[in-house]
Order: sequence, then C-alpha cells, then structure tokens
Amino acid sequence: MRRTTILAVSLGLCAALTATLPATADTPDAPAARATAAEDTAEAVWLDARTVAWPRAAKTTSARLLAPAQEAERQEAAQIRPGSATRALRLAPGKLTPAQLKKFPHLAAYDAWRVDPRDQRLAAEALRGRLVAQQLAADGTVTAATAVQTAGVLDDLYADAAQRRALGATFDRTGRPTLSVWAPTARRVSLDLDGRTVPMRRDAASGVWTVTGERGWKDREYAYDVTVYAPEAGRTVTNTVTDPYAVALTTDSRRSLVTDLDDPKLAPPGWKDLRKPKAVPLRDAQIQELHVRDFSASDPTNAHPGTYRAFTDRDSDGARHLRSLADAGTTHVHLLPVFDIATIPEKDAKTPDCDLPALPADSPRQQECVAASAAEDAYNWGYDPLHYTVPEGSYATDPEGPGRTREFREMVGSLNRDGLGVVMDVVYNHTAASGQADTSVLDRIVPGYYQRLLADGSVANSTCCANTAPENAMMGRLVVDSVVTWAKQYKVDGFRFDLMGHHPKANMVAVRKALDALTPARDGIDGKRIILYGEGWTFGEVADDARFVQANQANMAGTGIATFSDRARDAVRGGGPFDEDPGVQGFASGLYTDPNDSPANGTRAEQRARLLHYQDLIKVGLTGNLAGYRLTDSTGRRTTGAGVDYNGAPAGYAERPGDALAYADAHDNETLFDALAFKLPAGTPAADRARMQILAMATATLSQGPALSQAGTDRLRSKSLDRNSYDSGDWFNALHWDCRQGNGFGRGLPPAADNQDKWEYAKPLLTTVSVGCAEIEASAAAHRDLLTLRATEPAFSLRTTAEVQRALSFPLSGPDETPGVVTMRLADLVVVLNATPDTQDQRLPTATGTRYALHPVQARGSDPVVKDSAYDRRTGTFTVPARTVAVFRAG
Repeated sequence: MRRTTILAVSLGLCAALTATLPATADTPDAPAARATAAEDTAEAVWLDARTVAWPRAAKTTSARLLAPAQEAERQEAAQIRPGSATRALRLAPGKLTPAQLKKFPHLAAYDAWRVDPRDQRLAAEALRGRLVAQQLAADGTVTAATAVQTAGVLDDLYADAAQRRALGATFDRTGRPTLSVWAPTARRVSLDLDGRTVPMRRDAASGVWTVTGERGWKDREYAYDVTVYAPEAGRTVTNTVTDPYAVALTTDSRRSLVTDLDDPKLAPPGWKDLRKPKAVPLRDAQIQELHVRDFSASDPTNAHPGTYRAFTDRDSDGARHLRSLADAGTTHVHLLPVFDIATIPEKDAKTPDCDLPALPADSPRQQECVAASAAEDAYNWGYDPLHYTVPEGSYATDPEGPGRTREFREMVGSLNRDGLGVVMDVVYNHTAASGQADTSVLDRIVPGYYQRLLADGSVANSTCCANTAPENAMMGRLVVDSVVTWAKQYKVDGFRFDLMGHHPKANMVAVRKALDALTPARDGIDGKRIILYGEGWTFGEVADDARFVQANQANMAGTGIATFSDRARDAVRGGGPFDEDPGVQGFASGLYTDPNDSPANGTRAEQRARLLHYQDLIKVGLTGNLAGYRLTDSTGRRTTGAGVDYNGAPAGYAERPGDALAYADAHDNETLFDALAFKLPAGTPAADRARMQILAMATATLSQGPALSQAGTDRLRSKSLDRNSYDSGDWFNALHWDCRQGNGFGRGLPPAADNQDKWEYAKPLLTTVSVGCAEIEASAAAHRDLLTLRATEPAFSLRTTAEVQRALSFPLSGPDETPGVVTMRLADLVVVLNATPDTQDQRLPTATGTRYALHPVQARGSDPVVKDSAYDRRTGTFTVPARTVAVFRAG
C-alpha cells in the first residue's frame, strides 16, 4: 500500500535536533581532521558468518574482507593490503539463498560472496575494528572498495545475546548489582563508577561485557568507557557513554545510576496494591491524548504545574475535567513521550522574554519571541528519545536521581484511581542522533548496528531523525525489554507506537506476546489487559514491505494491535494535512452544503461528488474500517470496505473491530478547531463552530472500535493555527480548563518555521474568529453526553465483522442520499449525523410503525438543540436540526 499521510513529528524536528546538539567531546582530537576512511561508503553487507552481499563490479574475479590493525585504520579503503598487521578473509562468488532473500529482501539484486570456510573463524575478531571489502581483477587490481555493514553478521554470531543475558543493572538477592552492556565490536569496555575505572569482562559467546559490584554501588553514578572503531571518526575511539538500558539518570542525562526499581523507597503509598481501573477491550477504548506539561502549565489551580505531580492535585481544574471525562466513558489518558528526552533542559530552562498577552492577536511578534528561547525552554513534544526506559526529568520536581520514578508512579496511581488507564507514547523508531554526537547512545557503543543503514551505509532518517533498525535482533530486543519494564515497574496500561510502520510486524507481535505473558501472581500485573496501538503509515526505505513485513495498517489487522485510521479523519476535516490551501472543505467543515470562497474546493458538481465519497469513507470508518464489510456506496454500487477508495488504497483494512483507531484530531497538524477555522465560511457563528466540532468528534466516538481525541478538543482547543507545535512552547500549546482563559485562538501568528506559508490565510482569521464560555462549555458537555451514550449501548462494542454486518447498516446510501448527512442504523439505534446548515428529514421506510425516541442520554442531556429532533412513526421519518448528531432508540 502506498504512503497516504505522514502524521509524525515534522521533518523540521530533525534540523532542530541537529542544530542543538553539542560538539562531540568524549574522544580526543574529535572533529578536527576526518580521516579519508571516514568518508568511505559502506556498500557491502555482511549478512552472516558465511555470506557478504555486494554488487559485483566490472572485471572483478575475486573479493576479500580486510581488517587492518589499528595503526592502519586511516588508510584509504582501496589502498589497504593483506599483511602481518591486516587480517584477510577470502570471498568467493555465490548466490543468496532463499532464506537470505526472505530475511533481506532489499538485497535481492545484490551478488553474494561466500566467506572461505577456513576464514570464518576470523569473523568475530575482524569485526572488532575497521573492516574493508575489496573486489579485485585477475591481475590483483582493486576494482571496488568499501566499508562494510555488519548488523546481519553480528546477529548471526551473537544470537545468544538476543535470547539471554540480562542487560543494564540487575541485583541479586543480597543486593549486589551486576552491570552488563552488549558491545561485541568493542576492543575494551570498562565501568566508570563515580570517576573510578572498573574493568569489565567480555563473554565471547554473547558479546556482553559484565561486572559485579558491591551493595554499596547502589544509586551511584556510572557510565561505560567503550573503546571501539567509530566509522564517523575514521578511527578507534574511547567513548564515555551512558547505559542504553539505564533505568535512572542524573540531571540532563549526564550519568546513569545503579538503581533498583524494586527499592521500596521508590514506591509511593499504595503502589504495591494499586487497584487498576476496570479493564476494557481495545475495541472499547476511548482515549484522551495529553502532553504532561500542557495538562497543568497554564492551570493556575494546580500546585505542581508542568510535572508528573500535577496529576495528583485532585482539586485542580484539570483533574476535575479528567474525572468528568472518566465518568462519561473515557477509559485512558495517552501521554505524549515521557521517557528521557534529548532536547529539554531539566533545570534552568528559559522562558520567552516579552509580554506575550499584550501583543495583537495577529502579530508575528509572539512567534518571534517564543522561537528565540525554544531551543532552551522547557517545552518539546518529546519525539527525540535519549534513554528509552527512564522517565523524563523535566517533568519531575527534582530531576536529580531516581526520585522521578516515584513521581511517575504517583501520576499513574492518581490517574488509575480516577478510573483512567495510562498509555505511553513510545518512540523506538528513531534516536535523537547517531554517530559520535553527544546525544547518540546506541551508536557510540555498537557503531552501525542499532541504526538502519541505506545502500551506501548512511543512516536513514525518513522518520525525521536517525532511524533505528528494530529488524536487528538486539534493537528488537531493546524494544521488547523496554516496554516490559514500563509495564511491570510503572504499571502502564497501554502503549502507542510512533511510526509503527517502521517496525517489523514480527517485532510488534513479540511485544504483544511478551506483555501477554505477564501475570498478576508473578509480575504484579495482567499483561493481557494492556492495549497497544500505533501509526501504521508506510513510507521511506521500508515502504511496501521493502525490508520486512511492516507493522502497517494492512499487515497489523487481526494482531490485537490497532493502527490509526486516516480515512474518516480526512473525510471529516476535508483534504489532507499538507494541502497548499488550508480551506479545502470536508463533511464537517461545510463542503458543498456551506461552501467557503476557496477555489481549491472546485465546482459545485465536484464538491457534491467529493462530499458523497467522503460520506462513504465515514461509513467505512463507522464500521471500524472493516475490509470485508458489505455496503452500498453513494453511487449505488455494492462493494466492501476494502472496495472504497482512499487515495489509491483500500479505505477498509481491518479484520475486526479494534484493528483501526478512529480520530478527528491529534497532536499532529492543526487542532480540530483550527482546521475548522481555516475551512468553515468566515462568518460562521461561534455556536455553529462548536456544533460542527462535536459532530466531527462524533464520527470517531460513535464508531466501532477505539477512538482518540486530543486533550481539549472537546473544549474547542486552539493552538492559534499552529500545525506543528512540537517546539512552540507553552504559549501556543496552552491548554485551558477554565473557559474564562479562552481556547487559545488569537495568540499571534503561528511559528514561521512550519506555518509562514499559511500566514496569508491565518492573519484575517485571528482577529475575527472567536468563541466564549457558552460555546466551550456546551461543546464539552455535548461530548460527554456522546461518550456516555456510547459507553452504555452494547451495540457500539461489536466483536466481529459478522456481528457488525448483521447489526449495522446505512439504509439511505445510494445516488439519492442527502449530501452532508450520514444515517446509520445500529441494532435498535438510529444515528443521524447532519452536517448541513439546515434541518434535515431522513425517511427510513423500514422504520415505519416502530416507536423511536431521542436517546435518553441526549433527551436528558446538555444540548437544547438536539432535543428538537423528532421522529414520525407513521412515515418513518427522523428530523434532525442543523449541525447536529442525534441518536434515536427504539422501544
């Protein structure tokens, strides 16, 4: 399936990370003069102990691998010759086997070179330094020379490490710690413990270096001194590096800590016997996506703004709002990244140095001021991981030491006691940096292994930054180990995987299997209740299963791991996230029924046709994006969910409800309110903007399967039209729980880096569009009504495609269906989504004679407009007011 959208952190983040990285300082004479060897490409791929894959050059008759001694490392690849100081492994032409082609499909066009059996014993030692591959003509002339990619052969030689050998700091029953790090290519590894060097021992079979210490080592600072050949430096270096398996750190991640997460002092009161919220199957999850800092940084009622402990301030406005959502049917809070983040200062962060509230609503000065301190302020979304299994220190009241563990647990406990599960947003698909950068951890221990390399040996960065390679055994193991640690030690209730399509499906299935194996008796948690979902987009060097079977939308169906569905999202909002003109309209933004003046929407006929197709996408979304669901589309054609087109891909891809996660907005791209601000006609009244917001959210809330909304969307949250606020600070990301503080709209032109090309559209809106307390509170209350309705009606929780097929239908589909209205029949319910500016009648002849009435939740609810909905039993006609979602129940 081709790529349709990328909803990851903007590619601008990669440039931002690079700009803020400090110079490499852990090796002598670092960046001065790079050796020629550092510029070598790495086009040969050593797959296993027996085989090298490498395209054959013209006139080549033989090939070899050369491992020069350290003093010869700086020679050019073509100039190195066998000798007493250089090991040589002979290569003979061959063919890749079917098993190798299955494991490395992207190398199908490569030639194979077999390592001479007599030289295979040299492989492990050869890998512990610079490695060069050469092809030679019959006269001995070098026809091609290159460095070598070695991840495959490392997995082959050190398979034991992926199955056994605990890594990081572990403790025996007496409290003595053992520290272990996988560094198979290192010449030497020692432990730097509080500045004292402690030798470590290498296990030849696994490539793991270990040292066992004394009980007094507990909570002491440490790092590893790793002597290893670094291709980027073009020489052997000694890197002082933190532990990739660290579970605790000092401030700003300078040092790891020998910490035991089972230490009672790190457990808040009640932690051991914490009662989890009632488990819900993934198909019933209703999720609030929330950034830790956003939750409380702008809440004057919270005593611990911007921290984990803010969630324990139960009388704060934010805590009260979350409880109201939990009471209505929200099941989980999804926290944007809370692992150790590379770009947030954990102490002494800067703040904008200007009077932001005093500036005009459409001024460029706010964004200028915010941008000036953005690299050193306390704000970032956090999609730049440094240590995967340590809580971020900037969210702790004190980042020094393991106290952040206790505070993180306090947060989980508080949310659980309010009836909310905690989902972690995890980012194992890339690192903040690679090579010799200070914020590169993995690549400075085993260079070239943990990062995914392209054909020339450069690091892929299609995810925004330095891609990891979870297809490699030890990176895949790190993902599983890290997730299991968060589940066991922090009692996390779910995980959302950033750019999950860059993981192999097998890696995600291994995560699910590892969690399922956790039991309350042995591990203190029931791993089967933990929910998993992620971004299943397909793009970049892994697209279309180029390197492995991806964990993408289509491939994950039936695994119990959901993927975000962009189909209905685009149909509801209109267009796509990267339209040149943000005024492209959709179902909930007035396409055809309430057109704006944007020429990008096309003619009236084109608008009508596109709107009806959008309605087909929304119908498929309401089924849970089921591939096999049979329906009549808006043209009258009988088809299936998979037969409805979405930009050249099947709209339906799910095998069962729960495979696809519905949403109308998330942290990526404009908030729903801001998207509608761009798209609705300029003069749309505030009350109608709020109604369209709720209608848009209802397409997700009332669908089969899980649904997610960005925190504050129910309160009309705005980021002042910022489409990529990952580094836009508290000012643009402010989340207000008190409507008197507004909804965030009109806080200035959004940051130029990602929005300047839209300023011409944004500027007139920022001074004319507004909502007040009436609209904000009405929107929040109406959303709670829909959550309650969904949670109390079993028909929204169907288990299989067959059940959905029997219970759910769209009886008015076909060429005569009403543009701007979707009518769904679901068991004894009838749901009418009227996105038009007029009252609409929907006549269902099959309903004639049946007693229907507005659902009791809405009849007793907060919205006076929906209460004007009516049903005529004689004609089977449902009458629904403009811009309203109404649910009727038979009885």
